[in-house]
Amino acid sequence: MNPILEIFSQGEEIVTGHTIDTNAAWLAQQAVRQGFCVTRHTAVGDKLADLVTLLQEIAQRADCCICTGGLGPTQDDLTAEAVALAFGLPLQFDPKAFAQIEAFFRARQRDMPESNRKQALLPKGSVRLNNKRGTAPGFALRYQRCWFVFLPGVPSEMRTMFVKRVLPLLQKQFVLQPSTLISIKTYGLGESAIQQRLNALALPAAVQLGFRADLSEVETKLLFPYAYPQPELTALVAETVGLLGDAVFAVDTQDTPSGSMADVVRQLMADKGLSLSLVETASQGLLASLCVGADWLVAARYEPSLPNWAKQRGLVFDGGDIAGLARQLAGSVPTDNPADWVLVQVYEGSYQQLQDKSQAITVHSVLLADACYHQSVHTVTGNSKRKQSQAALLSLDLLRRVLQFGQYSNPTLETGEVRLSRYGLQLLANPQK
Repeated sequence: MNPILEIFSQGEEIVTGHTIDTNAAWLAQQAVRQGFCVTRHTAVGDKLADLVTLLQEIAQRADCCICTGGLGPTQDDLTAEAVALAFGLPLQFDPKAFAQIEAFFRARQRDMPESNRKQALLPKGSVRLNNKRGTAPGFALRYQRCWFVFLPGVPSEMRTMFVKRVLPLLQKQFVLQPSTLISIKTYGLGESAIQQRLNALALPAAVQLGFRADLSEVETKLLFPYAYPQPELTALVAETVGLLGDAVFAVDTQDTPSGSMADVVRQLMADKGLSLSLVETASQGLLASLCVGADWLVAARYEPSLPNWAKQRGLVFDGGDIAGLARQLAGSVPTDNPADWVLVQVYEGSYQQLQDKSQAITVHSVLLADACYHQSVHTVTGNSKRKQSQAALLSLDLLRRVLQFGQYSNPTLETGEVRLSRYGLQLLANPQK
């Protein structure tokens, strides 16, 4: 059985919501990766009695606890004092810790305030954890069944100390059996749709299924126990990916993160040696910003009034066929900015609809690639920021799917303009005609 670990964050700013506790999330990921069973995240303000009570409770129910915050020089930094009271371990002056604090100020040619002397007071019998990035040393100790680690709350200091100081100690204190986490990243499917597709998956009892969703992606997580047979792991991941289809843009292991969908597109474009020109409307420059710095982006244009721009170029626009306008534009852009592929995004609806959170717009994305048009059509709702973000991601997703699968699946295209393939429907219009 994996050892039980709790994460304890200390600070009034966390409890009141003035500071987002990114430390707990990061530490939980690291702990699970090492083979711990994380059971609780707890935050407590700057109240000594509450800190003492919580420490005593954790000592009885957890095998390990990692605490962040409360190691600073001010009067509201109470962690060391709370540990001394909770466990009956008097604070003792640590000359080496004090020398390191003095050296920190001396290297910056600053006088050390007398209040920083407090940071060199550590509980009797604790192991000092040196901090080379700040003034607060951490410390570790065992009380009852629990091995405690106390780290500063500054994320950059905490992370460095965890990797360099704490991990080696954890590996000595515990027999760890790391689990294997596989994250399948998708775009275009909500959690409920994913769950419905995965109802056909025969999930072994030892494997945990979970989800993490935001506007840019949904991660389907498969957590495999230690020493799970590799052939069975590979087969289950492949079956899951197959059920989710071309919504999958990446499969991550703990050691090979892919990044965002934009990162995946960047790599695909570079690997294929392609160049791109793009024109966007509803995303208002956000689509181009997702590709900024890529040498394959030949040109990018934000056009708030595409119909007027089209008329200036002598293109036909009757006011109704938005998708047809996008196809005309895609075919004409290369004359100005030669590129292998052209991506054009337009939307149905007024500027007022784009700004009004109570009204929807319809986003058309058209990609001219390899003498064929690929098109996607989506209804987008929400406030202007959400519409902007979703428009950019939907257009980027069209590019991604064509790069990965060669074609794009869209059931809204008119009969006679498409052909059926293993990847869905492909628009066949010739841009030269």
